[in-house]
Amino acid sequence: MTSMWMLLASFCFAAMAVCVKFAAEWFNAGELVFWRGVVGIVSIWAVARHRRIPLATRYPGMHAWRSVVGVISLGTWFYAIAHLPLATAMTLNYMSSVWVALFVVGAQIFLWQPQRGDAAPRQGPLVLSVLAGFAGVVMMLRPTIEQNQVFAGLIGLFSGLTAAVVYMQLTALGKVGEPDTRTVFYFAVGSTLAGGLAMLAGGVSPWNWRGAAWLLPMGLLASAGQLAMTRSYSAGATLVVANLQYSGLLFGAIFGVTLFGDRIGLAGWSGIALIVASGLAATVLRSRAAPGSPPQDH
Repeated sequence: MTSMWMLLASFCFAAMAVCVKFAAEWFNAGELVFWRGVVGIVSIWAVARHRRIPLATRYPGMHAWRSVVGVISLGTWFYAIAHLPLATAMTLNYMSSVWVALFVVGAQIFLWQPQRGDAAPRQGPLVLSVLAGFAGVVMMLRPTIEQNQVFAGLIGLFSGLTAAVVYMQLTALGKVGEPDTRTVFYFAVGSTLAGGLAMLAGGVSPWNWRGAAWLLPMGLLASAGQLAMTRSYSAGATLVVANLQYSGLLFGAIFGVTLFGDRIGLAGWSGIALIVASGLAATVLRSRAAPGSPPQDH
């Protein structure tokens, strides 16, 4: 079920990107972030009330940190998209899974105490599957970067790093028992505040009902994706979940071809195949490495 939650999240985010692509013709990035947050607050509040989950938390600092880093990650990704080829910006952001792998394995090596008889960390095959998935991203997107775009490239790389911190924070929130609904609610609050500040600084576009029609599904899909992703990271093996996140590129490719007439060459489809294969390999490796063990322990 952990894998299914991430696949659902990836689909929701890809569908949300379609809404963003249409809505962006009438609204700027700050407005989209704001309305995404507003719709998220209302929808997640309704879900929490239906589930009778209180929104008060004993860990406001953790939620604040997750929201701040999440907004920074989103903002730097938008900057990279604005100043880099789209393929390059997306590839740099998808480095987040590689950063997650490095964080997880690095932490295990740092905490490993062989003098107590602890077994050596055995995450190598999973790391290789994550790296294979990123190789698929490169094959699919074929990123390029000019010398005058180095700064924007560093910003894009930073967006992937901060995204990895967000995903690790989701795992930490899950371990302390925070419901996914509460976690997503506070991120929606943070997005609304950040988007509102961006609107104050950058101005507000003239209201257009044709463009506004995309705001509601955008926010609902974002909320559904956040819920599914949060549940996946809080209950699953971090490296496996991070790898399956690559499936969003497959969904995005399908939407691009069917809705926008995008063309994907042989290298692109080969990359998609490698991405899917790496996700399946990570799932198999995880189940063989620790069958029946609690997912939060790995």
